[in-house]
Amino acid sequence: MTTSPPRDPPRTASLPDRLPLLRRRGMMLRATRAFFEARGYLEVETPYLVPSPGEEVHLRPFRTRLEQPDGQTGDIWLHTSPEFAMKRIVADLGLPVFQLARVWRNGEAGDTHSPEFTMLEWYRPGADLASLMDETERLLQRLLPPAIERHGGVIRIDQPFERLRMADAFDRHAGADLLGTAGDAAALARQAGLELRPGEDWEDLFFRLLLERIEPQIGQTRPTFLTHWPAAQAALARRDPADPRVALRFELYAGGLELANAFDELTDPVEQAARFAVDRERRVALRGPDPDAAWPLDESLIAALPRLPDCAGIALGFDRLAMLATGAERIEDVLWLTHRPTKAGCPPAEKL
Repeated sequence: MTTSPPRDPPRTASLPDRLPLLRRRGMMLRATRAFFEARGYLEVETPYLVPSPGEEVHLRPFRTRLEQPDGQTGDIWLHTSPEFAMKRIVADLGLPVFQLARVWRNGEAGDTHSPEFTMLEWYRPGADLASLMDETERLLQRLLPPAIERHGGVIRIDQPFERLRMADAFDRHAGADLLGTAGDAAALARQAGLELRPGEDWEDLFFRLLLERIEPQIGQTRPTFLTHWPAAQAALARRDPADPRVALRFELYAGGLELANAFDELTDPVEQAARFAVDRERRVALRGPDPDAAWPLDESLIAALPRLPDCAGIALGFDRLAMLATGAERIEDVLWLTHRPTKAGCPPAEKL
């Protein structure tokens, strides 16, 4: 796939206008499967309805009711990622796996967000962050043109991707010592030349600086892997044995798009359960007794972690990758049907 993407797709959601972009998306799906199958990956399918949709504090899952044949009912959720289920498969089989999964995240909409989208996830036993970055780079070079024009600039896909540590990014673009100020919001704000907002803690300021100072500067001439996140943002990643202040995690950016999030996977069930407990407390603090934010801990994942081999895994937004490949400015341009709400709250019928 080396042809240049179409320029300036029409700003309309009609299906005939989107068809050339959707054909390109279909080619990318076929090439993705061929890429992983050639590398010995097993394609898997995991349930979309799950008892525990994930523990990321700020994601809002969709809740529904499950009715059993015997009349019993209970809450169940559409997953926000297939991560937990895929790790259980790797723990049981020890094989590299991939999945092109539909995922759901409530309250998300915009040019680069949709409440329902496609996530490409893969996990490889024996991989670390460096080898996973190598593999991700090869995948994008397989799926994307050598050079992409976007927002008046050119992104070179056929050149080595940038690998930038988070601390170096903050030093370069925010003028701040990220790790040296960890937990001290006032010190981080002072170094960055900002005033703290009311109630803003260190993590809030970290993400504000990431959004305002870092992300606009990276991935503009070539994709950038932003690596070695502060330990407070470890999520499901291992801490770096060489520097426990950071987690072995990266995100991938290109042309103003956040494309992927990856971990050198944590296999310690005690530490992971402790992190989940903190996340659950934070979610309660943010949302209170909200039934849409209350679900049981995924004990099956915790039980599987001791069997999980050393591995690295990544979640990549496939629709955003299709946006890069086609030149689309809006995610709905690369979706077959869209979720644009009306004043009544229901998606309108598309004009064919």
